[in-house]
Amino acid sequence: MIANTPRPPYYAVIFSSVRTDGDNGYSAMADRMATLAESQDGFLGMESVRQELGITVSYWRDPDSIRKWRENLEHTLARNQGRAQWYEAFKVRICKIESDYDFAKGNP
Repeated sequence: MIANTPRPPYYAVIFSSVRTDGDNGYSAMADRMATLAESQDGFLGMESVRQELGITVSYWRDPDSIRKWRENLEHTLARNQGRAQWYEAFKVRICKIESDYDFAKGNP
């Protein structure tokens, strides 16, 4: 589902990853992190896909909201477990959204 974000400006955290083999508790932790992120002040929405490459984009009100999410203890523990067990490689990118537009079939 496409996140329903407010009018810009707002921020995006783009998490791209390649997983290791096997689930090893990953799915449960990913679900928990999504639920936890949704409860954070400044969280605006999330979009996620996974095939060989996984991409999750979370949207945030401001850089301070992103910093607080990064410093969340449960999120820190999950990140550490991800480095040790779930990811062959990953990259995090943070950007400011200055413009967006909607397109729905039938609406140019």
